[in-house]
Amino acid sequence: MNPVRLLIVLVAAISAIGLAVVMQRALGGKPAAAPSAIAAPVAGKPMTQVLVAKHDLAIGARLTGEDVIWQAWPTEAVNAAFITNGAALPAPEGAAKAKAVVADAANEMIGGVDPAKAVEGAIVRDPILTGEPITPRKIVRGGDGGYLSVVLSPGKRAMSVPVTSETAVGGFILPGDRVDVLQTRDAQDSGQGGGSKVLIAETILQNVRVLALDQTTAAEKEAKSIVAATATLEVSPTDAEALARAKAAGPITLALRAYTDLGGPSGAVGRVERRTQDDAMVRVNRGGQTTSVSVRP
Repeated sequence: MNPVRLLIVLVAAISAIGLAVVMQRALGGKPAAAPSAIAAPVAGKPMTQVLVAKHDLAIGARLTGEDVIWQAWPTEAVNAAFITNGAALPAPEGAAKAKAVVADAANEMIGGVDPAKAVEGAIVRDPILTGEPITPRKIVRGGDGGYLSVVLSPGKRAMSVPVTSETAVGGFILPGDRVDVLQTRDAQDSGQGGGSKVLIAETILQNVRVLALDQTTAAEKEAKSIVAATATLEVSPTDAEALARAKAAGPITLALRAYTDLGGPSGAVGRVERRTQDDAMVRVNRGGQTTSVSVRP
């Protein structure tokens, strides 16, 4: 080969190598990858419906269907403590299908399971954040341990009194109702020679909430009455003392208040001084025997 022509070829080759190096550095120092086959997308993971909070839930909140929602959750990440509807969703294929699955999970009815029925009436024991799974540790249902301590209003106490069908309005008092607490006791009437028997009846507490009847904290949906042996009431610490004294002094009777009369004052009733002995006396004649009954407001 002609030496001149060989020199031209060598110069062209060196120039081409130099240009390739310059272009490589200009592109970030990485050589262009050779074309290769693109891997097929990995199939999505199966999902499970998990019950989560729709919004932040504070301690003491009573849950309804408006507070919770079903949300798609990776099945492999589902904790045993999560509340699920027991149905696994098919693995999503692509972003569009995954979005559709999550949208379906937002419905109030998924697979025939109503979220309201999953935790209806439960009380929040620990704060729950938006989107956080509902777990039994953070809520308490009626009948569970610690239920009353959660449903009690701040500063209130729970105290039980014995009742019968007769002293509890025939069993028509239900948990959540409001009642007045009356006490009856025997006494001697000093105003009539000191020998007459006087039966005193007075209202000790008014407009107090019934927390439970026996161990029932919520009446069944169709229940109209509950016959119980004890009624648990929500009272203040000072009202609890007054109720304890009343229980020790005589029988306790509960008077059911009307639903429209629930907004009045609640707690101990202040005694009103009687103007005369006869103003608050009712004489009852039974079988020829007269008994004076003292009635106090």
